[in-house]
Amino acid sequence: MPTHEQLLDKYAELTVKSGLNVRAGQQVLITAPIEAVNLVRRITHHAYAVGASLVTTLYGDEQATLMRYKYANDATFDAAPAWLFNGMAEAFKDGNCARLAIIGEDPALLSEQDVNKVARANKARSAAYKPVVGLITSFATNWCVIAAATPAHAKSVFPDAAPGEAMEKLWEAIFKCTRADQPDPVAAWAAHNKALHARVKMLNDKRFAALKYKGPGTDFTLGLVDDHVWAGGASEARNGIICNPNIPSEEVFTMPHRERVDGIVRSTKPLSYQGTFIDGIAVRFEKGRIVEGRADKGNDVFRKMIETDDGAARLGEVALVPHSSPISASGIVFNETLYDENAASHIAVGQAYSQNLKGTSSMTAEQKLAAGMNTSLVHVDWMIGSGELDIDGVHKDGKTEPLMRKGEWAN
Repeated sequence: MPTHEQLLDKYAELTVKSGLNVRAGQQVLITAPIEAVNLVRRITHHAYAVGASLVTTLYGDEQATLMRYKYANDATFDAAPAWLFNGMAEAFKDGNCARLAIIGEDPALLSEQDVNKVARANKARSAAYKPVVGLITSFATNWCVIAAATPAHAKSVFPDAAPGEAMEKLWEAIFKCTRADQPDPVAAWAAHNKALHARVKMLNDKRFAALKYKGPGTDFTLGLVDDHVWAGGASEARNGIICNPNIPSEEVFTMPHRERVDGIVRSTKPLSYQGTFIDGIAVRFEKGRIVEGRADKGNDVFRKMIETDDGAARLGEVALVPHSSPISASGIVFNETLYDENAASHIAVGQAYSQNLKGTSSMTAEQKLAAGMNTSLVHVDWMIGSGELDIDGVHKDGKTEPLMRKGEWAN
């Protein structure tokens, strides 16, 4: 049986070869929690081994983040390091630098902090980060997001376990859900991508005009942009490199029309947003916009989030995930969107992905908006799928056909 260190090394190799698919001569920019240093070093080793020219890592320290909320002057919460994000955008714009984000934050880090300060800081950061988001959502370069087990995150997932045991259990779950525990993780991901691409092709061939959802607390119709494109699994960035943006990933996704969503929907799993838990989201859409909405937990943060700008109250993504996905089958609520969104079908308010609309490379911002593409400073996924959710595909003539039944593909 492989040791933890051996599995960690396989995970790092998978990240470099399947997640990013680093090419010889490329630079790599990594952001990571400071507790993930061991994983970062292994990823750095594998990146150089395949020919990376330079690997640069920016570490985050949650305790330092918390100090800002405890001790910084109130007037400073509208500040963000635009200089840093402008530099990152400069690195990504020509496709010569790959982007890796390693997450593992305490999902409740800021839950006891002033909501207004959190909202102001998030808005300032989102505005400053916008140049980077634009390049990532348009696939200017190859990028990937993975997770690392950290003590705070492990405690949130396994609160009754001793710290060491919680870390072991979370790492075990990460290795299993990412297929890093298989004999050849890179080959396993190639096979998984083949299955996802087959599902993508089926959906693109169907050319549905809308999706109709029915489940507990959910009854709504979600219109798709006319020239929508379904995607999932490995995708080709504009620099010609095929990468897996998310590891793990069980979803196929596309672009909703920003003005064609009507009805009610309720979340089925908690959401960790910028250090705060949000749970029990219930909203009503009218002509694409959330006109009523609240959350049972974290309501103030939820309200601030969807009030960030006009696009924050509209949808930018819709994703389908079978209820039997490996993440769902694990029975673990990870308190981390990267994993929990792959346990259930979901929607995302905010910024849409350019790859989900044909012809965006030659469109102006006004043309994208007219086509139904949403824009926003935020992009926040929340889970609405379960074993009780039915989804129909709606054709242009109004005829429907079963797409998912009780959370599983109908065919």
